[in-house]
Amino acid sequence: MKRGLAALAIVALLATAGTVALVMQLRKQPHSPFPQISAYSHGETVRIGPYFYCSVENLDDCENPETTGELTLTSRSALQLSVEPAIARAPWWLARTYEGADAAIVQEFRPNTRTAVTIPPIDARYGRLTGVVVQLPTLVRDEFGNEFPLPHAEWSVRTVWEPSAQYPESVSDYPGH
Repeated sequence: MKRGLAALAIVALLATAGTVALVMQLRKQPHSPFPQISAYSHGETVRIGPYFYCSVENLDDCENPETTGELTLTSRSALQLSVEPAIARAPWWLARTYEGADAAIVQEFRPNTRTAVTIPPIDARYGRLTGVVVQLPTLVRDEFGNEFPLPHAEWSVRTVWEPSAQYPESVSDYPGH
């Protein structure tokens, strides 16, 4: 009987210690109430919260943490972008900006179709990638009754090129193209 109580006390003590350790570990990691994106290239990963995040019903009700990420690129290291399921469950836009483009190049993704995209660092027409933006659109109606999409949330990653990454290659020289 005494051995059983002693074993039970040890199990209870270990369970309590494990719970305390878990709670302490979770407190160290800041929890964001918003979804995040991840960007990876050249052995480096960044996780980014939103630049802004508005209520879908009211685009004037916004949180503006103005979070941006920065990732170093070379001509031989693609940018691998991942979005959390909370983003991928909705329609989302990916805007890519390049040195030689007058405007961003935008791709639309339907709900539940993509959680990751690989982006070549150099485009044959526009040059080096300077950044990517992920947006969640929502339909709005203007005073004339016209409906059109506007982003209610946005995540941003700026790319920085290594000083030694002044390569003349084009996207056709990139492995896999």
